Amino acid sequence: MRKKPLLVEAARILRKGMTPQEKHLWFGFLHNYPVRIYKQKIINDFIADFYCAKAKLVIELDGGQHYTEDGLAHDAERTNILNALGLLVIRFPNSEVDTNFKSVCNQIHSIIQSRIEPACEEI
Repeated sequence: MRKKPLLVEAARILRKGMTPQEKHLWFGFLHNYPVRIYKQKIINDFIADFYCAKAKLVIELDGGQHYTEDGLAHDAERTNILNALGLLVIRFPNSEVDTNFKSVCNQIHSIIQSRIEPACEEI
């Protein structure tokens, strides 16, 4: 399936114009994480802030526009579609990245580890 040119350009613009919180999380934690994480990754018709394919994890940082009635409805629809693709979507308010950075990183790390750990097989 070919990616839509407008979506590709939008993702490129978002990668170059990350919010301060996205920059903080990317350069302070995700950029050098031992499992590959993509920033502004196109998934279907959406652009995820961050995506870990190995863990099937979408990480979203939410600014004020996400807490309006329309923003909440759009995010719920988007999350349902991504969940139907087998992806887990986790969201953090920008304010949490600003005030509890280590906790955000620990939560992301724990979720990734729990999703990539090989399941124990019974003998």
